[in-house]
Amino acid sequence: MLNDPLANVLSYVNNHEKLGRKEIVVGNNSKFIRQVLTILNEQMYLGEYKEIEDGKGKLLSIQLIGAINKVGVIKPRFNVKKDDYEKFEKRYLPAKDFGIMIISTSQGLMTHIQAKEKNLGGRLVCYCY
Repeated sequence: MLNDPLANVLSYVNNHEKLGRKEIVVGNNSKFIRQVLTILNEQMYLGEYKEIEDGKGKLLSIQLIGAINKVGVIKPRFNVKKDDYEKFEKRYLPAKDFGIMIISTSQGLMTHIQAKEKNLGGRLVCYCY
């Protein structure tokens, strides 16, 4: 039984990135996971991903480009106010302006940098650097 499908996908990405693989196929597929992968793609941490039909459901094929040092989910999903991002940056990212945290806001998923610019708070989902 999978308790957190996003954590499983990101753990799989992290492990295979360390091994130097170029492509992985994961069985977890949801709109939320695809949105997180899209943000990681836009920020140049991952290559393209596509859905593969296997008869039982759709799998995700993810291209790895070797740009990730570490990626993981933030548990519990802390609430963060628009002025408190720096506290969590110190906790989850290795240095200032290095890496991203993905935030779930009222306007959808976005990086913490975009949320700061729009003056939005939200819930922390994951980090990547």
